[in-house]
Amino acid sequence: MDFILSHLGLFGVIIAVIVVLAIMASGYVKAPPDKAYIISGIGKRARVVIGKASIKIPFFERLDKLDLSLMSVDVKTASAVPTADYINISVDAAVNVKISLDPAGLELAQQNFLNKERNYIVSVAREVLEGNMREIVGTMELREMVSNRQKFADKVKENAAPDLAKMGLDVVSFNVQNFTDSQGVIDNLGIDNISKIQKDASIARANADRDVAVARAEADKQSNDAKVAASLEIAMKNNDLAIKQAELKKLSDIKQAEADAAYKIQEEEQRKQIEITTANANIARQEKEVELETQKIAIQERKLDAEVRKQAEAKKFEQQQRADADLYTRQKEAEAKKYEDIQNAEAELAVRQREAEALYYTAEQQAKAERARAEAAKYAAEQEAEGIRAKGLAEAEAVKAKALAEAEGLDKKAEAMQKMQEAAILQMYFEKLPDIAKAVAEPLTNIDSITMYGEGNTAKLVSDITSSTTQISNGLLDGMGISLKDLVGSVLTGRAIGAGIGASANAAELAESAGSEKVVPVPDKN
Repeated sequence: MDFILSHLGLFGVIIAVIVVLAIMASGYVKAPPDKAYIISGIGKRARVVIGKASIKIPFFERLDKLDLSLMSVDVKTASAVPTADYINISVDAAVNVKISLDPAGLELAQQNFLNKERNYIVSVAREVLEGNMREIVGTMELREMVSNRQKFADKVKENAAPDLAKMGLDVVSFNVQNFTDSQGVIDNLGIDNISKIQKDASIARANADRDVAVARAEADKQSNDAKVAASLEIAMKNNDLAIKQAELKKLSDIKQAEADAAYKIQEEEQRKQIEITTANANIARQEKEVELETQKIAIQERKLDAEVRKQAEAKKFEQQQRADADLYTRQKEAEAKKYEDIQNAEAELAVRQREAEALYYTAEQQAKAERARAEAAKYAAEQEAEGIRAKGLAEAEAVKAKALAEAEGLDKKAEAMQKMQEAAILQMYFEKLPDIAKAVAEPLTNIDSITMYGEGNTAKLVSDITSSTTQISNGLLDGMGISLKDLVGSVLTGRAIGAGIGASANAAELAESAGSEKVVPVPDKN
């Protein structure tokens, strides 16, 4: 039993060791050199692991990562920035930043960029660098920035370093890529320097050509001196040779004279030889002197020609440079004047366009107002005509009702006079017909004027009056129980027709006269 318990205890220890090893294996972490692993959870401060291994206790500690690799930031000014000499420029720079490895900086970076993407860190750094770069641009002149980019970069780096340090970032490098401006000032600075360099190069070339010419002349002189010295030495050697030859000849002559025993002849011969030798020597010396003088004159002429030519070339170059400068100035003045004329023309064109738009808008509004007034007048006239027409129709309806009432009265009379002859009844009908037509047309006499819109309105009004008269007369005949057709076919046809025609003509003439005097037709505008 004790053996079993001892084995169970050993087995439990082994299991516990295995569990501990499994927990440690699951919490084993190893950070690369370009990453910072921050282990937090237990303890007062978080542990930072860079380029080494550590153990994270599962369920009690957590692991966060911070990128320590170099981050490239492309910094550009969003808009042109005025320099200290009030020239608007744009700056493009390439900056490299990274998370600070200083404990304080690393702690700040943990607070600001823990588990953040590189793009987020780059965007934050870009905003800070752009602001500091704009600030430094405003404190320096354009020529100083262009000629000394490193100074500008150092100033921006020095100015931005404290702001980035507060976030836990360090500036590794700051390189200015380009300065640009929309007015071409930087290009003009380059043109000025190019002109100066070309001028210096031309002057240096002229000086070099002059030195070469002087050296060449000096070399020619030395060469000529050497030639003259050689010729002189040759002449002297020749002279010595001649003298020796003469001496030999003299000795020979003396020997000959001695041999011939003619002392006088020997003396004369000796004198003759001496004179000839002297004359030859003088001639040779004079020829050498003339040759030397000729060579000296030629050297002087070449030297003078070289000096005059160089002066002329220098003067020509100076005039050419002055002409180029005048031409450049005139071109710039012409371009400035052209630009000013274009701006003035564009401004004047814009003013004229705005004036034309204002006139067009005013005319359009006036036309709209005129159309609105016309529409309102037309609507008012139509409403007035409609009211008058409605009033006329109402009065006609009243007359019609009155006529119908009178017809009913006549009908009662007809019932009382059933035994009267048809001719008497018809005569009574035709006697009342003019009164009916007059009653129908009488309301129109009370109207001063009627304005009708549209074509055919007058005929319609006369037709309405005639129709009302016909309805009243038909109602009268129907009420009396008499058929007009039967009456026409009766014996009294001739008399009834004569009276009826007269009454209808009177009614039509009355309606037509009332319509022609009171109704003023107006064509329909629609």
